[in-house]
Amino acid sequence: MVKYFACVGLLKSSWDQVCIAFWERYPNPYSNHVLTEDIIFRDVTPSNRLVSRRLLTKTNRAPRWMEKYLPVTMARHAYIIEDSIVDPQNRTMTTLTWNISHARMMSVEERCEYRINPDNTSWTEINREAWISSNLYGLSRAIQEFGLARFKTSVAKTMKGFEYVLAKMQGDTPSRTLTEHAAERARETALVAKEKAKGLASQAHKKHQYV
Repeated sequence: MVKYFACVGLLKSSWDQVCIAFWERYPNPYSNHVLTEDIIFRDVTPSNRLVSRRLLTKTNRAPRWMEKYLPVTMARHAYIIEDSIVDPQNRTMTTLTWNISHARMMSVEERCEYRINPDNTSWTEINREAWISSNLYGLSRAIQEFGLARFKTSVAKTMKGFEYVLAKMQGDTPSRTLTEHAAERARETALVAKEKAKGLASQAHKKHQYV
């Protein structure tokens, strides 16, 4: 059984600002659980879409009731793969994230689509979906319920983090295109990307494509 969750969020900022804030949102006061971010792949397609893959390292705190069922040596950090496609022509950004650590215990896959709000073109709408599953015998249902509750809390923090970063950007009009901004960001981050990121990413068994 898989827990499914969907919601729609609204940011009162333009799509361009939200897309730039997406790359600048770490660190912020609501993202203390995000420890590192590494760009391990980035390219611009012939149709001018920006395709990226990042490796995020996050804290991996389990609830106390679950700790007695988990290995003592279980890592306190979790690795997350984040794929994204920015389509400036259609004004959409699509992201897909999933954990590659402890996936048997709990797998969380999230898909987000950022697009211009149809009721107010100065605002950005986020359509979010998530699938939470567990293969841990005897505890799968409890773990899924815990995962869903934690995911909802994480969504609230994500939105607050966006609002914080956007507030800092308020009044600034981007002078560069989104592709130029992201490409510069990629060059800066690539210099410090860890070798372990490449190794971990190559172990990911999923391959996702967007239409």
